[in-house]
Amino acid sequence: MGKYCEICNKGFMSGNLVSHSNRKTKRKWAPNVQRVHVLIDGTSTKMNVCTRCLRSGKVVRSI
Repeated sequence: MGKYCEICNKGFMSGNLVSHSNRKTKRKWAPNVQRVHVLIDGTSTKMNVCTRCLRSGKVVRSI
């Protein structure tokens, strides 16, 4: 189970951490993924969903 969204497949992004002296080292940016209960076809399941999908209404949370 990696840190990616199961709805939009958003995952890690890579880039450089740049210091003041312009030295570069690799780093990763992780998406804001939360494990939530989601209603799919009337049944409640746990999914990894990013907050963008939660806010846009692509999934319906179950309580």
